[in-house]
Amino acid sequence: MKKHITEQTVIFFSVSKWLILSSATGIMIGYLMSIFLKTVHAAQDAREFLPFHYYYTLPFALMLTVWIVRTFEKNATGHGTEKVIEAIHKHDGYINAKVIPVKLVATVLTIFSGGSVGKEGPGAQIGAGAASAVATLLKFSKQDRKKLVICGISAGFASVFGTPIAGAIFGIEVLIIGVIMYDVLLPSFIAGFAAFTTAQFFGIEYPYYDINFYRSLHLDLGLIGQVILAGIFFGIVSDSFITTVNSIESWIHKIPYNRYLKAFVAGLILVGISLLISDKYLGLGLLTISSALDPTALSSENIHWYDFILKTIFTSVTLGSGGSGGVITPIFYVGVTSGVTFGHFMGDHIALFAALGFVSVLAGTTNTPIASIIMAVELFGVHMANYAALSVVIAFLITGHRSVFNSQKLSLKKADNINIGEGSDIENTSISINMRDINKVKNLRNTFRNKRFLWEAKEKKCDEEKPKE
Repeated sequence: MKKHITEQTVIFFSVSKWLILSSATGIMIGYLMSIFLKTVHAAQDAREFLPFHYYYTLPFALMLTVWIVRTFEKNATGHGTEKVIEAIHKHDGYINAKVIPVKLVATVLTIFSGGSVGKEGPGAQIGAGAASAVATLLKFSKQDRKKLVICGISAGFASVFGTPIAGAIFGIEVLIIGVIMYDVLLPSFIAGFAAFTTAQFFGIEYPYYDINFYRSLHLDLGLIGQVILAGIFFGIVSDSFITTVNSIESWIHKIPYNRYLKAFVAGLILVGISLLISDKYLGLGLLTISSALDPTALSSENIHWYDFILKTIFTSVTLGSGGSGGVITPIFYVGVTSGVTFGHFMGDHIALFAALGFVSVLAGTTNTPIASIIMAVELFGVHMANYAALSVVIAFLITGHRSVFNSQKLSLKKADNINIGEGSDIENTSISINMRDINKVKNLRNTFRNKRFLWEAKEKKCDEEKPKE
């Protein structure tokens, strides 16, 4: 009994400690995110004062972004979340405080000029950087600093997504594939909710989508079959997105020219494509996302089957050439536009499949199925839960052991006949296929083939032995 009381007392003080720390962290990050988001919005509004198309500045902005990041803080490069995951796994959550202003300036500059990036990754990195700075200043232990930085990730995502529960879960689910860190669950929830409400208090508004879709709980096999096919399709789209982003970034890095020249040329290419086809693949693309999720057919008709392909290319070139910003908003864009394409192919429920693409491609590219399902409920309503769960999990599995975040640790095999070796991150973890079950299928096929030949031979022999009339 004494041991039980002691244990409960220790747990009470631990809960109280993290209730205070995570609340304070969430409020601080919510305030920082309100500044960041308002700065992004102000930068977008400032485009109208230019005497020419804003995206003409893109080649110069990419060059300037490369210089800012290389001069002041190299960890501010790329889409942010990757560096935060790396800091948690390899540096006990330590993030240089310089990353906060550098990431903010570099991201705002990239978005202003039309770079195809998002704001969620920078939000997570800024939040995690602020939490790390506080933990270092107050001389927290490495373990406590790590937990506080994870709270910072969750708070950053929650206050930028506008989905406090999904944002909090995303922050802890994205670190290790197949593992949710339950010891950080309560602090992450508190930090996420505190950041979300604080950002709202300072005037940040979030979009929520009514796709006007409702189905009673009766069994609709036709729709369920379509959702299963959609999950497979979104898994393929997710895999293609990961391949394209990694391949183009690697290819640009290998080009033997000055990095500033490469950034400038990449910007020129994006401007040229925008002039020839459309400029809707530049920037955040929020108008296209809203149009895709509009239940009226007229809005979805403005989305073409190749939109998700071109958005993938624009994002890959922007990030690969040195642009700074997140990858999650482009993933949303790719998800909803590919969903519209699938919906047109099916001939019905276009907004439904756009919404499923929104969360399924997120799950497939980032390996966060739980957060994605919760996000579907928070953004689209509880009636989406069953369909989202089915599509999300299938897309998550179809993508395989890959991720847009190469620093994620791998602690889950997605099929029984796959073996996972030891590795520090998903990029360096060895994966092998156990051919036993596949060989069984092959042997079974050969057995049926042999039996068919024997049966045919027997039938032929019987025909030959029949007396001729």
